[in-house]
Amino acid sequence: MASLIPIFRKELEHESATTRKMFERIPEDKFDWRPHPKSMSIKQLAAHIAELPGWIAMTFTRDGLDFAKGEYKPKVVESKQELMTFTNDMIELAQSHLRPESEDRLTEEWILRSGDVILQKYNRAEVIRMVLNQVTHHRAQLGVYLRILDVPIPGSYGPSADEH
Repeated sequence: MASLIPIFRKELEHESATTRKMFERIPEDKFDWRPHPKSMSIKQLAAHIAELPGWIAMTFTRDGLDFAKGEYKPKVVESKQELMTFTNDMIELAQSHLRPESEDRLTEEWILRSGDVILQKYNRAEVIRMVLNQVTHHRAQLGVYLRILDVPIPGSYGPSADEH
């Protein structure tokens, strides 16, 4: 089987560049805006997107995450500069754990739970895949927020309708 660490590193680099482009478009005066009362605000959603690469580090430093223990605390950002700094810190942290010597640990079990309720059992490679999928998923949500606010959307995997 091909080594997954270089593949994950490359994908993280690509997705991070796209995320940074999207974050640069966020109007800071709309940080508290949300499209619906049940939706996260722009700053909450962006902070969540920014923190997700940090879960890659958590994948290698812990055997799982238990929401019932209050181990997960969402990051709060109050400015675009704070968001960009946090983004860069989380990407750097993730990259520092995606090392060749981590390859052998990718098949080890990692459990997401809420107390006694097991939400999902993964191996570490599956957690990294889930994290990268979550970045893409939530960044697409942010794109919808920006579209509603009539902010031009940058391309992700090619040019966007705003870049033609």
